[in-house]
Amino acid sequence: MSMQQQIQGKISSAIACKHLNVINESHMHSKGTESHFKVIVVSEEFAGKRLLQRHREINEILKDELANHIHALAIHTYTPDEYTEQGGEAPDSPNCMGGSKSS
Repeated sequence: MSMQQQIQGKISSAIACKHLNVINESHMHSKGTESHFKVIVVSEEFAGKRLLQRHREINEILKDELANHIHALAIHTYTPDEYTEQGGEAPDSPNCMGGSKSS
């Protein structure tokens, strides 16, 4: 199972998602590793929760992957209404500043 599939499976098992997109962005940063990801999670469960609470929830779900496999994770969490207000898109991930990037 790829790291992308593992992330998708863990999040979808833990949160009732209206929309979930796990994007492997490793090709933009690293050669030959699955280490950079962006997750877009849309769920009613985020209603009434602050951004920090939402991110902590995702970090807790993926704590093993973050500790052992993932170099960078861009997290975008929305309620369905917030996602609609965003036009159904999340911002681009920032450029990697090092770590597993090779020339």
